[in-house]
Amino acid sequence: MRRLLLSAFLLIFFVPSLQAQFLTRERVLNDENFDKKPWSWGYYFGVNRYDFNFDYYEQRPDIFVEQSYGFNVGLLGNKRINDYLDLRLEPGLVYNGRNLIFTDIPGEDNDRLRELNSTYIHIPLLLKFSTKRLNNFKPFVVGGVSYSYNLSSNEKNPDDNSAGQFRMTNNTFYYEVGFGIDLYLPYFKFSPSIRGVFALSDELVRDEDPNSLYTSNIEVMQSRGIFLNFTFQ
Repeated sequence: MRRLLLSAFLLIFFVPSLQAQFLTRERVLNDENFDKKPWSWGYYFGVNRYDFNFDYYEQRPDIFVEQSYGFNVGLLGNKRINDYLDLRLEPGLVYNGRNLIFTDIPGEDNDRLRELNSTYIHIPLLLKFSTKRLNNFKPFVVGGVSYSYNLSSNEKNPDDNSAGQFRMTNNTFYYEVGFGIDLYLPYFKFSPSIRGVFALSDELVRDEDPNSLYTSNIEVMQSRGIFLNFTFQ
């Protein structure tokens, strides 16, 4: 996670800092009318890293989340509102894998481990707040809400943890906040950005047994993640 954040900061801030040294010089603007279009389109791809946030009824050993990197890819539709504000829709596909390790459950390692490989149809609706364009770059912050449908949730699966199956809800709502920079290149606009994604709803489908060692002590289970996206328009 630290390496991902460090790479994002270097990518987003190092390039503009170099250009800022030459702001007093007259420079050729690449596609200077790009942001005046009422609509623009593009695509993105990137990497993600998901975690879970747990709230418990009783104080017991925490459930350990073993994280891994996933990927995200999708399309972008951008509606210009004014010089500093845009509304954008970014439907895409997100894949990620997480392992849950229940450290307080007795038995074999297989009894303590639950593998969660999730494939989401992810649909963010975001507001993008930009600064004034400086030569060929423009920093921005972005925020909004999103919805995802988990194709691998097993919500309707009749088997639960008694049969080795951990279940999650199909539908989840999130809020998202992030920042990035638009780089105006000769033939397209390239925008690296980093974004935090935080679930608003409980994603846990509880076991049939109200005393289940896996789910009975979980009050709320919510995903949270970091997206590093590279957008081309």
